[in-house]
Amino acid sequence: MAGRILVGVDGSEGSLRALRWALKEAAVRGQEVDAVIVWQSPYDFGGGLYYLRVDEEEIVRRARERLAESIAEVAGQTPSVEIHQVVLQGDPAKTLCAWSGDADLLIVGSRGHGGFAPLSLGSVSSKCAHHSRCPVVIVPKGDDDSAPGST
Repeated sequence: MAGRILVGVDGSEGSLRALRWALKEAAVRGQEVDAVIVWQSPYDFGGGLYYLRVDEEEIVRRARERLAESIAEVAGQTPSVEIHQVVLQGDPAKTLCAWSGDADLLIVGSRGHGGFAPLSLGSVSSKCAHHSRCPVVIVPKGDDDSAPGST
């Protein structure tokens, strides 16, 4: 089955779980994975009230490094599926949802808050669940073993 799976990666434990799940699902489906990290310019914050001198090339370089490190940690040096590393600028949820139109599946991690961690979704996963243009899998904390093909 041709196609691709989109997974949001930011280096957090939740995104690493999502990447693991995406790779297992892609192996079962015979699909490729687009591992996407989205960086947001500091100029997007503060409503233009402050001028922040930033090196956006450095931000992009660090985003690429974080993505490559995340993939290496989860997939090792010889991944079983083809992984495309994608670095994009914008609001993470909006950007993932915009890219989801060409994907068969969008996979993101969840994150909890305080004592209600099992019940709460992070803002990105919640927005993606509501606005994605393809089916969405939100991988909860501690769900590493429930991916396709697990026993």
